[in-house]
Amino acid sequence: MTSPDQMVRAVQSYVEAFDKGDPEMVVALFAADATVEDPIGTPPHVGHDAIRAFYTRSMQTGARLHLDGPVRVAGDTAAFAFHVGFAKPGMQVDVIDLFRFGADGKVVSMQAFFGPTNMKGF
Repeated sequence: MTSPDQMVRAVQSYVEAFDKGDPEMVVALFAADATVEDPIGTPPHVGHDAIRAFYTRSMQTGARLHLDGPVRVAGDTAAFAFHVGFAKPGMQVDVIDLFRFGADGKVVSMQAFFGPTNMKGF
């Protein structure tokens, strides 16, 4: 089982990779058949190629991620609140992500929770 410390480090690496604009660093955190549902309720991106394409597009917006408190870990899942900042002042999206981990420490599913009430300055 993945330790809480490993899960917290994976979340920190995710934020760092996004802010560096490095989709390969993000993809390395995910299992080969992982799913990314961002936001929840949209069709999932499945597997490394789809996840890479999704994060490449997302990173091209110039958005930056900022953790809003500690990573919460329970069982095989890490939950973390953060906000996405954009170049335009006041433009922000408040998000909660859930990462579920496999025994090998790779993320097997990611779900992002946000909606219109969490978007400011748009």
